[in-house]
Amino acid sequence: QVQLVESGGGLVQPGGSLRLSCAASGFGFSSYAMSWYRQAPGKGRELVAAISAGGSTNYADSVKGRFTISRDNAKKTVYLQMNSLKPEDTAVYYCRADRSSTYTTYWGQGTQVTVSS
Repeated sequence: QVQLVESGGGLVQPGGSLRLSCAASGFGFSSYAMSWYRQAPGKGRELVAAISAGGSTNYADSVKGRFTISRDNAKKTVYLQMNSLKPEDTAVYYCRADRSSTYTTYWGQGTQVTVSS
């Protein structure tokens, strides 16, 4: 059974930090590109950061220099370190796994991040 389970969300003040985790099971994690998306109230889902199976990363312009994506293949976990958080970072954050060679995509259930004073 494929599972992507996000954790680490919560309420944080502007300027604060959070680290999200996404634990994977039921598929070959190391062969998949992993990414974080977010969806704010009333808005569409947007890509935040991605990391390829080989470790290459890319980021949305809005989070460059503040967020860092990483992966631990031994633990089958992808992380999103979020620093200098802003109120506009408030959203539900989703973990996604992709394997382009088989057109396979999996999504997690999401974790809420709220940045507010």
